[in-house]
Amino acid sequence: MITVRGCHFPAHLLYDVENHIWYERLADGSFRIGMTSVAIALAGDVLAFTPRRVGRPVQAGRACATVESGKWVGPARIAFDGSVVAVNEAMIDRPSLANRDCYGAGWMLVAKPSDETPIARLVSGNQIAEAYEAWMLRENFPGCGVAPPRSP
Repeated sequence: MITVRGCHFPAHLLYDVENHIWYERLADGSFRIGMTSVAIALAGDVLAFTPRRVGRPVQAGRACATVESGKWVGPARIAFDGSVVAVNEAMIDRPSLANRDCYGAGWMLVAKPSDETPIARLVSGNQIAEAYEAWMLRENFPGCGVAPPRSP
């Protein structure tokens, strides 16, 4: 496990730092996808999760799901073109799973890429500390579990 400013990142995953999404390659070439601990820290309590349906196409840079929290409603953007092959029904029923276990029970969906090219741009767990530290510095993000400073 790699930790950056209190945010945890399993080393075996791939990451889309700008969109705060993790990817786990499965044996059949598809990817299990979920929100990083940074996404959860930014969102707060996840209240609703609406994924694309199984069999539906997904496009790189576009939404593969919509996530709603007390602080934010918006898209979970996928890094590649492909199709949805499974969704986490438990997350639909209990979106708070993402808050409790974003790298386990709180996964969002499984998608099969149509092309491996965009996947090469994902950051491996070994480089995640440097990539997220740069993002946190650029975005003035204090870290996971850290309250932002109050304005005077």
